[in-house]
Amino acid sequence: MSAGALTLCPECDLLQQSPPLPPGGTSRCARCGHTLHRDRPNSIDRTLALTITGLVLFAIANAFPFLSFEMQGQITETTLMTGVRDLAAQGKGEVAAVVLFTSILAPGLQLVLLLLVLAPLKWGGRLPPGFPTLFRWFKRLVPWGMMDVFMIGILVSVVKLTDMANIVPGLSLFAFVALIFVLAAAQAALDPDAVWERVPLQPQVRRPPAPGEAAIGCDVCELVVPVAAADVDARGRPRCPRCTDVLHRRKPQSLQRTWALVIAAAVLYLPANLYPVMSVTSLGQTQADTILSGVLFLLHHGMWPLAIIVFTASIFVPLLKLLSLMFLLVSVQLGSHWRPRERTKLYRVTEAIGRWSMVDVYVVTILVALVRLGNLASIEARAGAVFFCAVVILTMLAAMSFDPRLIWDALEQDHDGAATARAPRKPAASDAVSG
Repeated sequence: MSAGALTLCPECDLLQQSPPLPPGGTSRCARCGHTLHRDRPNSIDRTLALTITGLVLFAIANAFPFLSFEMQGQITETTLMTGVRDLAAQGKGEVAAVVLFTSILAPGLQLVLLLLVLAPLKWGGRLPPGFPTLFRWFKRLVPWGMMDVFMIGILVSVVKLTDMANIVPGLSLFAFVALIFVLAAAQAALDPDAVWERVPLQPQVRRPPAPGEAAIGCDVCELVVPVAAADVDARGRPRCPRCTDVLHRRKPQSLQRTWALVIAAAVLYLPANLYPVMSVTSLGQTQADTILSGVLFLLHHGMWPLAIIVFTASIFVPLLKLLSLMFLLVSVQLGSHWRPRERTKLYRVTEAIGRWSMVDVYVVTILVALVRLGNLASIEARAGAVFFCAVVILTMLAAMSFDPRLIWDALEQDHDGAATARAPRKPAASDAVSG
């Protein structure tokens, strides 16, 4: 990030000037505390090396057996795709599609997009067509890659099957575990500013807004664009000259869309917890399990750390997200001035924790894939898994639809009136923190 560059905070919309950062340093919004920029030394080289390593591990993780289930001389081998196919065969295609996307497609696409973006930057080639679009899609995919959550699902599944049979890890599992750390390291090493700054811009776009000139911030690449310099598409919508994303002062219909998603998730939350998520058949006897009975099973077997994780992720977190989003929505609609910084932090936490609720969906997927021995032993996904998967996705979408800048709008209106596009005042200075 070039010293002195202007930034509009994506969470409170404060126009501020980014200070020069020391190696490993961080700048935070002077008003809401949101992390604006981080200095990551050798970002392109480190991220590209990790990306290539990740692609190799991804190929291994999907090419070899993942886990094997051995019971009374019969063995079932699985790959990452086995659970997806079995869920689809049992009529749970919606859950299968979500598992396929979040555990295989999203991580794989992230690695491919990173390679396509970083390789030309490293080796000095011409930027590929649609370069900004490729990096924009990478950023969109990051919240949906959930291999770390899938790993917790594996641990819970192994504990559930310990008394029934032997579980043998395959080569794919070790590659999968390594891939989790490699992909996380690649995301941590990546400096988005180092990528966006390589996109050529016209001088009229790079210039700072003149006093009194309307400007708008891009939600994706964080470019502060004078409204007059924005590109306009065929539908008359302003687009960012750098990443080509549609520019909005606020997310369109944020309150309406968030309320719709929250209400839908709240309606599905009850059947998700009351209906069985799976049924287990062992030696001709069938038992249906809900999410809560799964927690009790772990407690009964002394696995209280995993029981706490599953209870928190599958029961407490979805309810907490619903209540938090409702509180934020009501406070915005009432024009509340109460602790805007703390409400912004609440939104930040709410958006971050939602993905961990996928644990039980992955548990069902893994168990369905492993236990396929007919009347001797088999597991089938039930309706509760469909409802619960829908709750997780709806709450994630609801958090993404909410615009935290609305929290600060009431304060702005009281101080200097509402405006359709922010006219820049003297920029504040971001807080710089040493790494």
